[in-house]
Amino acid sequence: MSENQKWPDTLWLVRHGESAGNVARDAAEAAGHHVIDIAMRDVDVPLSGLGERQSAALGRWFGRMNEDERPDVVLASPYLRAHRTAEIALAEAGIDPASVSFIRDERLREKEFGILDRLTKFGVKEKYPEQAEMRSLLGKFYHRPPGGESWCDVILRLRSVIDTITRDYRCERVLIVSHQVVVNCFRYLIERMTEEQILTLDRQQDVPNCSVTSYEFDLSLGKRGKLALRLVNFVAPLEEAGTEVTTKPDAPVAVK
Repeated sequence: MSENQKWPDTLWLVRHGESAGNVARDAAEAAGHHVIDIAMRDVDVPLSGLGERQSAALGRWFGRMNEDERPDVVLASPYLRAHRTAEIALAEAGIDPASVSFIRDERLREKEFGILDRLTKFGVKEKYPEQAEMRSLLGKFYHRPPGGESWCDVILRLRSVIDTITRDYRCERVLIVSHQVVVNCFRYLIERMTEEQILTLDRQQDVPNCSVTSYEFDLSLGKRGKLALRLVNFVAPLEEAGTEVTTKPDAPVAVK
């Protein structure tokens, strides 16, 4: 450990397991419906049965680590599907909840979609054609639907999360369980990407449910060391358990 180290020793970024909202969205899109049939707040959407199995498979992967390699800090989105993923994973890993710092952090919440919430792509074009046009012109990085957020807005709140991590959790092992856009926006910040770079990655592959993107502190990088990328969208824990890998959009809405 370096006296000047500001980063955690290890940082894992995990997208939550498949949710009931993912399933409802797929059904609505396949049927050409304008509205996704799910009668609850997005924050309350639970994991699907598959999502629970994915979370358990992820937990067994953490459980095979040595005790001094496992997470000792867990930061989770307050959305049910995210913090339940973390809870199931910790239980399957055999990690005593009392032995870790477990915090639900609202800054890790899903990107907010405002007036476009619960609309399929067909619904957006039908009900808000001007928003569909604006998003096409501006791109998802800058387009902010009324009452919602752009990717830049998500990045702004994640800068604050990084400040907290470097202040409170230096030299620790931090697990973050959140959402697809949040995982990508963390990568944008940590890897110092451009808009073009992160959107290219986003186009190439969705972040799979319960996949792991991880970083380790490397003292050889720079004067004070930096986080070095080790895993990207790692799904071997699910594949080894024979659990289906899913890459469905993160929330029951049309556009990310």
